[in-house]
Amino acid sequence: MKPYIFITRKLPDEVVEGLQDSYEVSMWDKEEMPVPRERLLEEAGKADALLTMLSDRIDEEVLEAGRNLKVVANLAVGYDNIDVPAATQRGIAVCNTPDVLTDTTADLTFALLMAAARRIVEAADYIKGDKWKSWSPLLLAGLDIHHKKIGIVGMGKIGAAVAKRATGFEMDILYHNRSRNMEMEEAVGAQYVSFDELITESDFIVCMTPLTEQTRGMFTRDVFRKMKKTAIFVNAARGPVVDEGALYDALVEGDIAGAGLDVFEKEPISASHPLLKLNNVTAIPHIGSSSIETRMTMMNLCAYNISLVLSEKEPKSLVNKDWKNS
Repeated sequence: MKPYIFITRKLPDEVVEGLQDSYEVSMWDKEEMPVPRERLLEEAGKADALLTMLSDRIDEEVLEAGRNLKVVANLAVGYDNIDVPAATQRGIAVCNTPDVLTDTTADLTFALLMAAARRIVEAADYIKGDKWKSWSPLLLAGLDIHHKKIGIVGMGKIGAAVAKRATGFEMDILYHNRSRNMEMEEAVGAQYVSFDELITESDFIVCMTPLTEQTRGMFTRDVFRKMKKTAIFVNAARGPVVDEGALYDALVEGDIAGAGLDVFEKEPISASHPLLKLNNVTAIPHIGSSSIETRMTMMNLCAYNISLVLSEKEPKSLVNKDWKNS
């Protein structure tokens, strides 16, 4: 009997076909809707491997149901949706897709910064709404990006890639991280500063930190009050690192000039979300790594990791290094 793989979202045929020769494969066939909890639990009970999305909650209940489960391959670099200690305790490998999405996500992050600063989405809606009737000196005037100061919170691989892009705009680069990144300091002249100095001195504050118990809710009302009134805040990391009520108040009361958001506290959000009512918010639906080339690479990496684990080999990108020692 072939090992059984369940994929929690519809993937392209070419990805699935690569698995079907060696494995029995089943897939939730809705592209835009997550697999229902009941179905996920049912499939986990039969599966040797799960290929999951960041939106799937792979908790103790799912892992307990997975009596034959050997690997969970997450289609994301993040894995805060998975109870990794519980998986490790059961000898289940947890894999992610690091490195392959670094440049793509950095591209999107800098595009979001530019769109928020130069009011690109607002301007596009303006012309599409047939509002452009004449020219005026300050029509939809935004903020310069070149020669400004960018502060990056989280100088991991994606944060470092954002810093490299900032050099093309001749920006001064500040960063705050759990530890210093000497390589980036030498490469782009980045300056390591305290969190407080970063938020008070930067013209653009870009959040690239992972979600941990220490970073959850780190951007509070007091933090936004300390920023420049001309500052643009960009979050392309994880939604829960920001107190969205505090961000809304900061934007409405003029504590900061604008925000570019690719992530939110609870996803997906609806059109009634308060932040979407503000003209100084540029919001997009968590598409940081969403280029065709990168998403295909991520999918194939997940499939490859599953094949390696089911062949009793070490996967290429393993989160829980001690999974075999449980």
